[in-house]
Amino acid sequence: MTGIPAGQPGRGSSPVNSATAAPSRTPPSALIAGDYAEAGSAVMAARSASPIDQPREYSGEFGRCRPGPLLTVLGRTPPAAPCLTARMELGIDVEGTRLAATLDLPTGQVRGAMVILHGAQAGHRSYFCYTHLAQILPDAGIAVLRYERRPRIGGHDVPLAGQADDAAAAIAVLRRYVGAVPIGLWGWSQGAWVAPLTAARNPGLVAFLILVSCSGVSPAAQMRYGTAEQLRQHGFTDADLVDLNHLRGTVEEYLRGQTGRASAQHAVDRAAARPWFPLAWLPRELPTEPGTWTDMDFDPEPVFAQANCPVLLFYGATDAWVPVDASIAAWRRAATTGALDLTICRLDGCDHLPSFDEREEIASISSQYSTTLVTWLESQLSTGTADRRGCHDDKS
Repeated sequence: MTGIPAGQPGRGSSPVNSATAAPSRTPPSALIAGDYAEAGSAVMAARSASPIDQPREYSGEFGRCRPGPLLTVLGRTPPAAPCLTARMELGIDVEGTRLAATLDLPTGQVRGAMVILHGAQAGHRSYFCYTHLAQILPDAGIAVLRYERRPRIGGHDVPLAGQADDAAAAIAVLRRYVGAVPIGLWGWSQGAWVAPLTAARNPGLVAFLILVSCSGVSPAAQMRYGTAEQLRQHGFTDADLVDLNHLRGTVEEYLRGQTGRASAQHAVDRAAARPWFPLAWLPRELPTEPGTWTDMDFDPEPVFAQANCPVLLFYGATDAWVPVDASIAAWRRAATTGALDLTICRLDGCDHLPSFDEREEIASISSQYSTTLVTWLESQLSTGTADRRGCHDDKS
């Protein structure tokens, strides 16, 4: 699965309200409903890593990048000759598992470095959002480490705390190759929860955070919001939204151990015949035991307050899976109690991904996103201040 919202119609599409209405894409982060969001829905085959990203022993060989990627992003004339970047294939050892990783280094001075953290359904390091960063940042003197997300065990999602441990281990590996330069974390969707959690759990380890589509509410609240938005976009009624909210609330109570499975399963059985059920992102059969969604009530706001580093936040202007205004408000409250330097950027024409029309291709990535990211990093590494050109948050 690739980590894109399910059931999200393209802008300008007509409402759908029929028994055949079904998610056309997978939800952004199983953020998102952890283990069971996918159940009962069409599951896309996992994207295969590209040949250049296949694990192999460290070689230290040089690889050619596109001509002047940073200069192209900033609107300058790229050099005629292609630049050279060092690409290394590494491994990150975590709890008896080795996670294959790719490190892209600038051939000149390393000014900073960044570790990439995944959306739950985009765990391959070759995913287009991650590859994009490896293309544009080494030319600015910034090393980029991408690694494979830890595999699920028994079908259960990796807890956020475990993912934060993996991120810290990745930083330790990266440090061996870049020396004493600032190392930050970039996270998208579920990874945008893991990044500040890593910073909060490891004071002084993370120099900066760049977060794309970071939810400021719990996974359970985020899924209630996101699935309700899917029903609205597909033309369902307010009464349908009330029924959806009741259904998800009943299932959440079971997963917390607050009600029995029989009553929760009965609620699912009754709702399964409703035309909107495929957009609810619930399994047809509930787990036999509660407690499988470990992080459903994770509260991110106290974690935000403990991050204590510069933070660049990107939100798609039409994100239908994350409550953007509530999330920005959570960050602003956190900033009043912590040492956060916030830069907030709403991306015109983008939804949950930093690309136009949710297309999963580098050519569709927003130039506003690319330019803002690079100029902000340049400013942080040069002067320790935030360059906010290209950013706007007109609703706060």
